[in-house]
Amino acid sequence: MSYRLIRPLFFALDAERAHNLSIALLRLMPAPPMPEADSMLAQTVAGIAFPNPVGLAAGYDKEGLVAHKMHGLGFGFAELGTLTPLPQPGNPLPRLFRLAEDRAVINRMGFNNGGQAAAAERIATRRRAGSNGQTPVIGINIGANKDAADRIADYATGVACMAPLADYLTVNISSPNTPGLRALQDRAALDQLLGAVMAARGTDRTPIFLKVAPDLEPADVEDIAAACIDHRIDALIVSNTTISRPSLRSPLAGEAGGLSGAPLHDPALQRLRDFRKALGTRLPLIGVGGIADAEQAYARLRAGASLIQLYSALVYEGPYLAKRINAGLKALMARDGVKNISEIVGIDA
Repeated sequence: MSYRLIRPLFFALDAERAHNLSIALLRLMPAPPMPEADSMLAQTVAGIAFPNPVGLAAGYDKEGLVAHKMHGLGFGFAELGTLTPLPQPGNPLPRLFRLAEDRAVINRMGFNNGGQAAAAERIATRRRAGSNGQTPVIGINIGANKDAADRIADYATGVACMAPLADYLTVNISSPNTPGLRALQDRAALDQLLGAVMAARGTDRTPIFLKVAPDLEPADVEDIAAACIDHRIDALIVSNTTISRPSLRSPLAGEAGGLSGAPLHDPALQRLRDFRKALGTRLPLIGVGGIADAEQAYARLRAGASLIQLYSALVYEGPYLAKRINAGLKALMARDGVKNISEIVGIDA
């Protein structure tokens, strides 16, 4: 059924209820077999073989309920979470808002999740081999509890608990909805955090990614880039939601929280360019924010991203957006005589 026909039904529901309904529907679906890798779109990033560059961003599947099925919708990888060491309810309702006039979303969820222990058991059970002996690429996004006495210790706990279950771990210090969390992006705090995270990884070689905010000054970009290199972080995800408010038409524009969707496109792209300039080719980048079609995905790759992630655009474009973007990427590559997606990464940088 066309998403255009059923979207009004979802939009008639409160945004969080609609989100929960989509999760429930996906849970009813059988896990699809893994598709064969596409030679045009497959590449290896941070030692991981990605069948295509389009990923599901963290925040959609907070509990690890459906991430193992997302390849059936065309995603090359899925990132679940954010998971915290202890369960927490998140912020009071309502906390998720559609800004339909702006093709945007504001959320102030607050890392609502059932905790890492419950998720670990669930993820271990569900990470089964596909029918052709392959498993989907699953990243796990970890955070700190809101009331943690030692937030850095919470991240170390998350690494120790979740690394054995993940293809990669994302250290999320970029959410605007946990007070004070973004202070961990400051250089001294970031050095302490990354030192603890890498120590907690120990001999486990699960790649560690860092996710940062778009709301950064030039000096912040330089400091974060240097810290990532110094601590041998495996990739950088640019970026999370923004606390800024560009000109918006929706009457919900004044809601507190992080803004995502179409208005985030330009600042997220600029921040990616900033990090590409600071890092060159020393660290893979993952581009996130406002990507809603193949042309925007292609531009993000050309600006320096090896991979991209989606979330808010699914609200407006439907569940098969990843498949459409992958098809569009192949068409653009054929137009430009590109044989593999890795060939275009950073060519506009």
